[in-house]
Amino acid sequence: MTSSYIFLTPPGGTSATVEKTRTIRDGFTFPGFLFPWPWLLAHRLWPHAAVALLLQGVGGALMDEPGLGPAGVAILLGVNVLVGLEGQNFRIRSLAAKGWTEDALIAADTIAIAEQIYFSDRAIAHSDDNAAPGWENKPRPNGPHGHGTSLGLFGFDGGR
Repeated sequence: MTSSYIFLTPPGGTSATVEKTRTIRDGFTFPGFLFPWPWLLAHRLWPHAAVALLLQGVGGALMDEPGLGPAGVAILLGVNVLVGLEGQNFRIRSLAAKGWTEDALIAADTIAIAEQIYFSDRAIAHSDDNAAPGWENKPRPNGPHGHGTSLGLFGFDGGR
């Protein structure tokens, strides 16, 4: 099944190297669904993890109250589904807020194929000594990073 992979380059980086470029699969994360706040902590999303832990605590407390069990289950399930669906988007937005640049979106069957496509394009671009025509040098928007999507439904140039 084809997935979308987003390539992020570090702040101030002029060239994309294998060691410094981050690749994040845009899609559902099963570990984030099963273990929401530990998954968020593992990816250094501290505020998100705190909110998830708080909401899961509230949901667990509601489950112990008579008549409020379904509400507690709904809160727990809601947190799990939200992190499962939007966890990767939280990671992308966090890195973009730190100055990382969303460099490319590649649809591929595996991450290895996506990286091969991404870095082969970079190798061709850097090995060519001819100057690129002006129409290929598009300026990037100077707006704030990480505010392009809402709940991950749209954005990334129609990558979904």
